[in-house]
Amino acid sequence: MSITKSKKKKFYITSSLAYTNAPPHIGFAQELIQADVLARHHRLLNEETFFLTGTDEHGQKNLKAAEKAGKNPKEFTDEISDKFRKLTNVLNLSNDDFIRTTNQKRHWPTVKKVWLELKENNDIYKKKYKGFYCVGCEAFITEKDLVSGKCPIHKKRPEVIEEENYFFKLSKYSKKIKEAIEKDKVRIIPQTRKNEILSFVKQGLKNISFSRSRQNLKWGIPVPKDNSQTIYVWSDALVNYVSALGYAQNNEKFKKFWPADVHCIGKDIIRFHAIIWLAILLSLKLKLPKVVLVHGFITSEGQKMSKSLGNVVDPFVLVEKYGTDAVRYFLLREISPTEDGDFTYEKFEQRYNSDLASGLGNLTARVITLAEIFNFQLQPYGESPSASAIFNKTPNTNFQRIIDKTRKNYRKSLDDFKFNEALREIWKLISFCDRTIEKERPWEKSERQSLVISELLFALRNIAEMLEPFLPETSEKILKQMKTKKSKPLFPRLK
Repeated sequence: MSITKSKKKKFYITSSLAYTNAPPHIGFAQELIQADVLARHHRLLNEETFFLTGTDEHGQKNLKAAEKAGKNPKEFTDEISDKFRKLTNVLNLSNDDFIRTTNQKRHWPTVKKVWLELKENNDIYKKKYKGFYCVGCEAFITEKDLVSGKCPIHKKRPEVIEEENYFFKLSKYSKKIKEAIEKDKVRIIPQTRKNEILSFVKQGLKNISFSRSRQNLKWGIPVPKDNSQTIYVWSDALVNYVSALGYAQNNEKFKKFWPADVHCIGKDIIRFHAIIWLAILLSLKLKLPKVVLVHGFITSEGQKMSKSLGNVVDPFVLVEKYGTDAVRYFLLREISPTEDGDFTYEKFEQRYNSDLASGLGNLTARVITLAEIFNFQLQPYGESPSASAIFNKTPNTNFQRIIDKTRKNYRKSLDDFKFNEALREIWKLISFCDRTIEKERPWEKSERQSLVISELLFALRNIAEMLEPFLPETSEKILKQMKTKKSKPLFPRLK
């Protein structure tokens, strides 16, 4: 009887590509961290994981930002893209790749191949067009979408553009897109965003401009076999999700990882991902992404962040002042994963002191100190997390029950993309351990002393394991302290 080796499960996750018209802000940092949590979580589940991020560098918005800075677009986007690449290190991301849309060897061949395939499928045609174009959205918008004559997102009057463009037959795929979303073949999270997209689709999709005159926009990829046109920025940028996998070359990586399991995006670009991208894939006869996870905006002290107001929160400055894991914790715990949230330094420092310094940090110090004083011999990390296996003691069944319940709720929260609730479960366990210490007073000699310290160490190890996707540095520090039995402050209290 032959034994068939089971195929390792794969997990492909992407962030959106960041525009290079401005340096990174904490809104995009939140998206990157969310994607990183999911990537780390699925690696811990022993799934073959691929995590992609990168920068979207073409289009009129990036060109105008470069001109304003007095630089050519290549020089300008190189500088900004490098800042986003550095951000992946500063936030301690575990991304496997970083794609740039200006990369002519990696990205352009797939964009051109996709264009030609869409045209071969009779989904691209040329016509003259006049319409409202919002540079901020990098999109044509209809008059009915305007609010007091302005774009509802960017609060600016759009340009009126009249030129001959190539168009994509988006309307052709209305029915299939509607069916895919209604039946959750493509899950849009949260439900409010799913409802928003379905409402938009039901109004009737119109064919959309897929190119710009090269005379008006040279900063982009030329249309194959027509150098008078530049490929529209979204039909360039969206393709990164397959170009990074080597779609043009039909690479094994593409065959292994496509479709995407999760696209992490912001609410301002949902229509591009949940409508246009799906239509492109349907035309190419490729599988659709499984989940589109949509986050909201982060305001600063109740106001939209803007350079003119001087309230843009720089993630580099935040990390330098408070540390990477403190920033990761705040953005995952305080800000809803799918709704708008607000940042203030007061809220940040309150979370830091109460949850990290007094909560996690204090518990770790107390438990490690007990292990050191009473010389508990801990077995190496990596073995089955069972109290009896580690400490040769019979586990406290109530303790075990609470830890099991925590892990179950934690896993469900992660499966539902509720990062804040997963962290809340861990902090409930931290509070339970604190109450146990106050009740049992394990520093005093008693019959239960050894068992209580064992159970606290067991709980701390579980806490460290569950924290790994969220606070990887802190998780590693806790496990190291458990091994060396030397306590060092994880989060020194802010004054």
